[in-house]
Amino acid sequence: MHDDMDRTARILASVGVGLALFLAALDQTIVGTALPRIVGELNGLEYFAWVATAYMVTSTTMTPIAGKLGDLFGRKPFLLAGMIGFVLASALCGQAQDMMELVIFRGIQGLFGGVLFASVFASLADLFPPRTRARIQGVFGGIFGIASVVGPTLGGYLTDNAGWRWVFYVNVPVGILAVAVVFFTMPRTKHDASWRDIDFLGAGLLAATLIPMLVGFSITRDHEFNSPEVLGLLGFAAVAAVIFFMVEQRVAHPVVPFVLFKNVTFAVSSITGFFVAFGMFGAIVYIGLVYQGVLGIGATNSGLLATPMMVGLIGASIVTGQLMIRITRYRFIGTIGLIVMVFGLYGLAQVNVGTPETDVVRSLIMVGIGLGVSMPLYINATQSALPREYLGVATSQIQFWRNVGGTVGVAILGAVVSHELPQRIQAQIAALNLPPQIVASLPSGGSAQAIFDPARIAATRAALPSQAQPLFNQVLDAVRSALALSLHDVFIYAAAVVSVAVVVSLFLREVPLKARERPSTEEVREGAPAFGG
Repeated sequence: MHDDMDRTARILASVGVGLALFLAALDQTIVGTALPRIVGELNGLEYFAWVATAYMVTSTTMTPIAGKLGDLFGRKPFLLAGMIGFVLASALCGQAQDMMELVIFRGIQGLFGGVLFASVFASLADLFPPRTRARIQGVFGGIFGIASVVGPTLGGYLTDNAGWRWVFYVNVPVGILAVAVVFFTMPRTKHDASWRDIDFLGAGLLAATLIPMLVGFSITRDHEFNSPEVLGLLGFAAVAAVIFFMVEQRVAHPVVPFVLFKNVTFAVSSITGFFVAFGMFGAIVYIGLVYQGVLGIGATNSGLLATPMMVGLIGASIVTGQLMIRITRYRFIGTIGLIVMVFGLYGLAQVNVGTPETDVVRSLIMVGIGLGVSMPLYINATQSALPREYLGVATSQIQFWRNVGGTVGVAILGAVVSHELPQRIQAQIAALNLPPQIVASLPSGGSAQAIFDPARIAATRAALPSQAQPLFNQVLDAVRSALALSLHDVFIYAAAVVSVAVVVSLFLREVPLKARERPSTEEVREGAPAFGG
């Protein structure tokens, strides 16, 4: 497609695709800030986690399906359908009258979010030749980072000043602009596929595998890993996965062509993406607790707390795009970036009650650098290593494995905190040898967010007689130390998992970005370097 477009049309189409990415990325971060207010107004605390989980399950399931359909029928209709559906679902979320409605509408929004994520990075490969694409994907990684910084800040501002419903309505003007730009500037690709080429059985089996697996991991927040609910869901998912694998070997246009895993570049990129996302979400989910819980910094602006990580991400993403086209052995850029990320996560594991804030900022920048390097590098390497007809499915697979890694990471690391924190708090408080009446008045419960709610701390302190308040401060420090110990384990596990990604990254086979556009399908079938080399 990129041969017959003039420069202006290509730039305008890129702006439209960039707006689509901004829309999807912004929504992932903007909603989190508003959730406490939404729960307060709609009264559904038991559905709190499902507002995020519903979106994640449907978007992860839809990503590989939409990637395959884009390969068959062209990217433009799916990019447009994804944006229009996403905007309409956002408006529905803003209209929700109770938490159950909101969860359902978020699930619908996730379906279109999956279509968007699958289509955005594959569209870039349609628009640009490999050398230019590396630079552009670096910039698009930056857009993702900017949305992650702007989202919580904007979410907090809208929630406080206009009401939480505007967190969803804000998507509408951005979406309309993105739809208009893509509609008028992005060329359509010719295709000879028909609806009979769609692998409906494979898509259904993929959903039957992913939905119980993702839900199973998600409910580990309030169920043990060996509970019948979790084991039953994961067992069902495992059986469905085996059937899915067998079916996909026999259809002409599989949703997930497993032959792709014979390509070393694709396999390494997918596996690395899984482990990096595991570590990344470990950092993002718990960084608020590091600041508010361990260091005792007020959550006046939760968006700014993650900013250092996004600064590292944006900078490294743009630099990586430039370096990839200048360095032959670009796999080492990925390896070095991931090593930096491991040290950043290790640094976060060392944070305790007295740690200077600058140490946390430095560690977060290092985590951001690892993310910024890995996001454009592995997608671009994969796109250059495979034939054009696999472009969408391969690109969406990289995104898909990141989503799954992030989900599994949040579940496992969340289970570590929820199991360790109450025991650690008990042990730390017992070591203080306090009078029983003081112990009885302490805030209880395993939820770290509840324990470190500033209003709750102030109310508890005010209710105590003045002579007991110094003791209460001792207790608070003990609880903060217990949280620091629990988070130490979380970040050490995250660092260990990203260390696996470091090892895997060494096996990447660099495909020259400028030597040729992409291997032909004939080469693939004959076993030339595209698969296996």
